[in-house]
Amino acid sequence: MDHDAAPVLEALARYQKAGELPFTPPGHKQARGADPRVRQVLGDAVFHGDVLASGGLDDRRTRGGVLQRAEHLMADAVHAEHTFFSTCGSSLSVKSAMLAVAGPHEKLLVGRDAHKAVVSGLVLSGIRPVWVEPQWDDERKLAHAPSAASFEAAFAEHPDARGALVTSPTPYGTCADLSGIAEVCHRRGRPVIVDEAWGAHLPFHPDLPTWAMDAGADVCVTSIHKMGSGLEQGSVFHLQGPHIDPAVLAQRADLLGTTSPSVLLYAGMDGWRRQMALHGRELLGHALELAAEVRERLEAVEGVHVNGREDFTGEGRAADLDPLPIVMDLSQLPVTGYQAADWMREHHHIDVHISDHRRINTQLTHADDQQTAGVLIDAVRELAARAHEFPKAPTISLPASSALRMEQACLPRDAYFGGVEDVPASEATGRIAAEMITPYPPGIPVVLPGERLTDTVVRYLRSGVEAGMNLPDAASTDLDTIRVLIEDRPVPPADD
Repeated sequence: MDHDAAPVLEALARYQKAGELPFTPPGHKQARGADPRVRQVLGDAVFHGDVLASGGLDDRRTRGGVLQRAEHLMADAVHAEHTFFSTCGSSLSVKSAMLAVAGPHEKLLVGRDAHKAVVSGLVLSGIRPVWVEPQWDDERKLAHAPSAASFEAAFAEHPDARGALVTSPTPYGTCADLSGIAEVCHRRGRPVIVDEAWGAHLPFHPDLPTWAMDAGADVCVTSIHKMGSGLEQGSVFHLQGPHIDPAVLAQRADLLGTTSPSVLLYAGMDGWRRQMALHGRELLGHALELAAEVRERLEAVEGVHVNGREDFTGEGRAADLDPLPIVMDLSQLPVTGYQAADWMREHHHIDVHISDHRRINTQLTHADDQQTAGVLIDAVRELAARAHEFPKAPTISLPASSALRMEQACLPRDAYFGGVEDVPASEATGRIAAEMITPYPPGIPVVLPGERLTDTVVRYLRSGVEAGMNLPDAASTDLDTIRVLIEDRPVPPADD
């Protein structure tokens, strides 16, 4: 296929050249009606690219096939059979994939390190999750994706499960044994969904970890805006193999998606595919060289350790590692990752990707260069040099991984939509949670609706908030109270 083509961008250019006059949404009418102060900040190009997808970019019956041609080009670029664009982020894409695999009360094997979007999908669908334990690194207090053997064991116990869902790469860059997990599923005629939101770049350079389609995944969900050059909310999901009907997947996406998709987001995805298909290997090669240099220079900073393959891969850990996330362990310094992230934004205008009790994670992409890398390195050096000036952070009550797991007392959907009440955190132990409680980023819930709360988990979260942890989806973000199920009503159990 001709990857120099960009159907969405070309259609936008034709629209503007023709001087189309819309008597349709959007109401700004090609920037003419937008507030001048908004235009001053955003620029008119944003509004000129904001047109209807049908009856604008394409005709009212989409006979030009603009979006379809862009999706076919994307599929060809990454060796998928089908590709679907989404303007609602990978949060919608992964829900669509789940609904294409399992229905209400049917079982789905899910890694317990899944993003909150997966849990939202369980709440909306009524799918019965069978949680598969991650591979815990208790030394570093970090979770890697579940092993193929763990999925094998879960299928042995739940042979009626409709399929499996695994997250890879994790937000820390660690990757699952996707080929092994796909083999476990396909031997049973079951599909595997890969939430590969952080892996949009993987198909375009041989020195990066194997991407989901090449590893045999049935559906792969990826965020073009995370490691690619797309705009926020731009997501694609890819499909291959005989286990999922493409028409069913398209219908599930239509059920959840917007009827007013952003052509701006389509254009960003279309242009990024062209960029990667034509220049991806060169661009990512430069990024990998830069990442290796940055890792070496940061590792030389006293008190800073850059996690690498020797830390994250091997027996009982991840199968592979994407080197572009630069994960810095600060445990040798008297600062937490939360303090470091706040300090770097305040003093150097640097925003880190993830901060936790002992780490910060800075994502490099093909957009970075010596200048941006130098700013990061200088900031980390100053952080380390001034770490003794930081006030002592509250201690986080972080237990062993086994102590963080709780009983799934009822389905997430039943707990979320059941009768609820807010109780003081000190009285929540033993109650069934009716909300997600999620440190963000990276957005992996510690507490799920339907789990029976333990004192250990409550203490961990409360101490985390005091130390700087962000819990944006809790009803009480400071966790003074926790939303729980009123248990004097009959509640179906989590499993039969």
